Order: sequence, then structure tokens, then C-alpha cells
Amino acid sequence: MRILPRFWIVLLCLIFGPITSSTAHGFFQGFSCYFMKCCGEEKAFSAADLKSDLDKKLFGQHLARDTVLRAVTRFMKNPDPEKPLVLSFYGGTGVGKSFITKVIADNVYTDGINSMSVRLFSSQHHFPHVDKVALYKDQLKSQIQEIVSRCARSMIIFDEVDKLHPGILDVIKAYLDYNANIDGVSYRKVIFIFISNTEGEIINRKMLHFMNAGKNREDLCLYDFEKELSDQAFSNKKGGFWHSDLIARGMIGLHVPFLPLEFRHVKMCVQAELNKRGLGNDEELAIKIAHKLCYLSTDREGQQYGARTNELRDLSEESNIFSKKGCKLVTTELDMDT
Repeated sequence: MRILPRFWIVLLCLIFGPITSSTAHGFFQGFSCYFMKCCGEEKAFSAADLKSDLDKKLFGQHLARDTVLRAVTRFMKNPDPEKPLVLSFYGGTGVGKSFITKVIADNVYTDGINSMSVRLFSSQHHFPHVDKVALYKDQLKSQIQEIVSRCARSMIIFDEVDKLHPGILDVIKAYLDYNANIDGVSYRKVIFIFISNTEGEIINRKMLHFMNAGKNREDLCLYDFEKELSDQAFSNKKGGFWHSDLIARGMIGLHVPFLPLEFRHVKMCVQAELNKRGLGNDEELAIKIAHKLCYLSTDREGQQYGARTNELRDLSEESNIFSKKGCKLVTTELDMDT
């Protein structure tokens, strides 16, 4: 931020009288942004473009795809929403939680996830020490106020909420409420996203139950997961949602499960990466790479055991074989094989 000359500071004090540090910060921020770009450029939102991206790039996640498409479209089409859009994503590693967050950002901002209007908080990076929770709460509150005061259409992301020290998130609860307008700053156009790498076992167990009942994964609906996911997050003593007002007061609009990926979905991920690299459709290579990943086979009692990496038996017909790390290692395996 550019510093105003002392002349302007003296002049402001003469005109308006003594000003507080918060008032000065707000004025200086606004004055600076008058001359410099402080917010990311927004795109003209297109529900059709978002749907196309989700259909082409996200595999095996019909619940997340449909839920996010409806929620984001409704929110972005509303010129005066009553409250921010608040989404919480749950699931194992590599199933698409961070990826779908990137897709949302790509459809809202010209610079996508790298937009100046997007702020990512990583639990282990930004809030590592349990003895500094009070300091973190003050810093978090200040930083969110700062970015939203600059950019009404901001996107705030909390990654690894399951590793966040309890109590930190409650400092932002006022920003998530209806008609949130605090100190002259409106938070109603903000998108808040919380990403947790837990509750995977709950999701796997629920999915297995449905499959054993002869149902397809596509028969699962959001209602089958939401309450159990929110209850588990609320009771997890080591997570950021433990006894959190964000859950207790219903401030999180949607609890979205990300299902474990099967062999066929991993193969789709491989093929998408091949196309991205300009290597075209290569069914044989896609199958080869997909076979290299490690899978969890789930028996009728819900017990999980690993399938050997590089095992070349036919997994494609075994719908109860879940990829241990989703599509996370696809690019690594391709790098080693191409």
C-alpha cells in the first residue's frame, strides 16, 4: 500500500478531527485502491460454464457437482443475497475438494484461485501453535475485515479444518450470519469454503451400506450424509469445528460429502491429465496408470484392506474398490511413465 504524505494526514485531522487507527486504515486503503488495483477482476458468471467445467473435470462426485452447481449459481445470480455462501467439504485425500474449490474460483474471477480477491488459510501454515490461539483469532478477524472491505465479492478458504485448533473459527461467526454488516462492511457477497480431510470413513461406510443394498452410488443424496457429517465435525475434539458456533447455530449452509473414487474414476482422471498434456486419448496407458495406484477393498463388514500397488488384476468390475488417495498421485505416476 502507498503511504500518504504527512501533509494529507495533517489535513485529514484538521478537517475531521482525531481519527482512530481503524478509521485511518480504512481511509488509506480506499484512497490507495483508488489509484491501484486491489481486487481481482470478476467474470460475468455463467452457470452453463460452471456446469461444463464440473462435468468435464470432476469425476465420481455427483453430490458435490450438483450441490455446488445449484448453490453457487443461486448465490451468484442474486444481486443482493441475505447472507454469505458458506460451504463445508468433507472427504479423503485426492477426491476433489480442493479441485472443486479451484473450479469455483475459476468461474468467479479472471485470475481464478490466484485472484487478489481470494484468500486461502492453511491450518498448519497459518495457525500452527496451540498457545497462540488468541493471537490467531485477532489476526484472522483483522485479515478478513481487510480483504472484504476492499473486495465485496471475496472468497475465503480454510484448508485442513480438521487440523485447526478449536475455537479459532468462532471469531468469524458474525460474518457468516444473515444481513452481516459490521463496521460499515457487508459480508453478504462473500464465499466461505471450509475443507476437511476427515469423515472419509463415515462416507465410505455409508456408501458401502448403499452398495450392499443393491443401490448405485448415484442413488445417494445429500440428505444421507449432512447430519452425520456435521455431528461428527462438531464432536471431533481435535478439529476446528469442535463445539463450534458455526455448526451449533447452523451458519454453514451446506455440508458436502466427497465420495471415495473407484477404479473407473481414477482412469477418468488419468485420461483428463493426458488430454491436458496434449497426449490425446490413450485407453491402454490410462488403465496402466490407474492400476499403479493403491486401492482399499472393503468387505461386507466394512473392514478395509489395501490392494497391492501395481497389481494388474482387473479392478474395473469391482465397484467396492476405493482408491486410497483418490486421484492425488495421478500426475506423479504419469511423470514417471511418460
